[in-house]
Amino acid sequence: MRLPLMLALLAATPATAQDKPVLTVYAGESIASEWGPGPQIEKGFEAFCACDLRFVAGDELSRILMEGERTEADIVFGLNTDVTARARASGLFAPHGQDTTGLSLPIAWTDDIFLPYNWGETAFMYNETRLENPPASFAELLEAPDDLKIVIQDPRSSVSGLALLLWVKAVYGDDAPQAWAKLAPKVLTVTKGWSESYGMFTEGEADMVLSYTTSPAYHIASENDTTKKAAIFPEGHYFMAEVAARVRTTDQPELAQRFMDWILTPEFQATVPLANWSLPAKLPQADWPPVMRDLPRPEKTLFYSENEAEALRPTALDEWLRAFSG
Repeated sequence: MRLPLMLALLAATPATAQDKPVLTVYAGESIASEWGPGPQIEKGFEAFCACDLRFVAGDELSRILMEGERTEADIVFGLNTDVTARARASGLFAPHGQDTTGLSLPIAWTDDIFLPYNWGETAFMYNETRLENPPASFAELLEAPDDLKIVIQDPRSSVSGLALLLWVKAVYGDDAPQAWAKLAPKVLTVTKGWSESYGMFTEGEADMVLSYTTSPAYHIASENDTTKKAAIFPEGHYFMAEVAARVRTTDQPELAQRFMDWILTPEFQATVPLANWSLPAKLPQADWPPVMRDLPRPEKTLFYSENEAEALRPTALDEWLRAFSG
């Protein structure tokens, strides 16, 4: 009698699992991976949604643009403000329906399609035990000796690499080609993504790496290491927000909307700082973890709207390619 009973239970388990509605979320590898915020997001939402949240990892923008209205995605999670123009032009996304007043962002936010869940600014990280006198400004970085070893990311494949293009453009404008010409000899290598270049930095292969102003928080909180710091420049730092959007053609509209409703809640926002190592989009600074509150902050925020960023991207990329073609 035991064998038939066991077979019956095994047969029933998949059916039970299939009874739960599935929310499919397209997200980048850094979000969906076991060391990213994905597992906490999944656990948090499934605690009250009576559903199965499933992340699909990869280049979420390229994938959904290729799939179009045939996409299985209900939510796209992790796009940033430098690529939302291309996403918006597809017509694949629906309004998020949230009140975005009172966000803890350094810029005004009026977008009714893309909902920010975190933000930060680009910065060059250094290890004070390796680099005792880091550049104190962007100008000093450009004038530093060429034996300074910097690692950056490719703007064609990395959001942080694209942010650096726009950061240089925001600081130097028409003089950006000359700035790149000075910076290029110091660049040890250009990696496809952030993880590879940051790994080179932590392994001691580079003096500085392109990352974020919030990156030191990870080392302080997880490793009790205060030697890795962000160089804060008076010229300002380039702002980036990561956003979520509801897919217009979702077959789970109510579930997708519940997810969007959850993003700006204190419960979700409280997971952002120490899961994604970035700043929450809607959480008073007093409620940030001390490790985030105590970080040095830039006095000046630089930012291009999505239309400005999209218009500048081809020229900025061409300037970057010319500097590194030799």
